[in-house]
Amino acid sequence: MNWRTGLLTLMACTAPMLSMGAAQSAEMSHKTEYSISLSGLPIARASFDTEFDADRYRISGSMNSAGLADIFAKTSGETSVSGVVGRDRLNASQYQANYQTGKKRRAISVRFRNGDVVSASMTPPRKIPKNWVPVTKADMRDVVDPLSGLIFPADTKVCPKSVPIFDGESRMDIRLSSKGTKPFKTEGFQGDVIVCGIKFMPKSGYRKGRDDVDYLRKLETMEIWFAKAEAVNVYAPVYVRIPTKLGPVTVWATRFGG
Repeated sequence: MNWRTGLLTLMACTAPMLSMGAAQSAEMSHKTEYSISLSGLPIARASFDTEFDADRYRISGSMNSAGLADIFAKTSGETSVSGVVGRDRLNASQYQANYQTGKKRRAISVRFRNGDVVSASMTPPRKIPKNWVPVTKADMRDVVDPLSGLIFPADTKVCPKSVPIFDGESRMDIRLSSKGTKPFKTEGFQGDVIVCGIKFMPKSGYRKGRDDVDYLRKLETMEIWFAKAEAVNVYAPVYVRIPTKLGPVTVWATRFGG
C-alpha cells in the first residue's frame, strides 16, 4: 500500500452519498460528482452513480486524473459494489476495482458475506517483499468495503467512530474524532456539516517501514465533513482534506443531491 492507495481509499469513501433509505422505493438512482485538487490545483475528477431496487443497491463510479497529475502519470479507474441495505449500514456482497497508472494496470475483486471477506483476488498479483505485513483471516472479519463504508444513519453518532476497511489488498482502520460543525454549500446542499478528524491506522497489507505509510499514520490534521441528506435521513461525506508534503489534497463534493 502506498500513499496513493490511502488517498484513493479516502476518495472512494466519499462516493455513496444519499443512499440508504432510498431503497424503500424500487429503482431509485442518484448521481454524485467530485473535484480533487492539490494545493488548489485540479488533479482528478470523479463521478458515481447509486441505484436501488427494493433492498438491493449498486454503486458504480469512475475517476480520472486531470491537470498537473496527467503530466507525471495519467491515472484512471472504475469501481463498483453491490449488496443489501441493512439496518445500520450497507452490507456489500461484491466489490470490484480496476485502475491504471501510466502503463500499469490492476484489477481487484472481493466477495463478502455478512461483513466477512469470503474471497479476494488481485490481477496481476503483487510481488510480496520481505517487509510485507500479511493480511490474516482475523483482519478480514467484520469489515466494510471502501465504497459503502462511510454512510451513517442520522440517529447514530457520526464521530467518534472507527471504520474497519478492507480494499482487496490492505486492511486499515479509519478512526473519526469529533471536531464540531462548519457551514458548507454546494449544488443541492446548504447548511451545517459535522466535522471529524481522521486517523489513518494501517493494520496489514502494506510494506512495513515505508515513509509514505508512516507519514499518513502520523498525520493529526486530516479532516472529513459529513452532511445530512434529509430525504434519506443519513449522514454522508462531502469534503476530505489530507495534508501532504506537496500541499493539501482536498476532495470536494461539487454535487450533493439536487
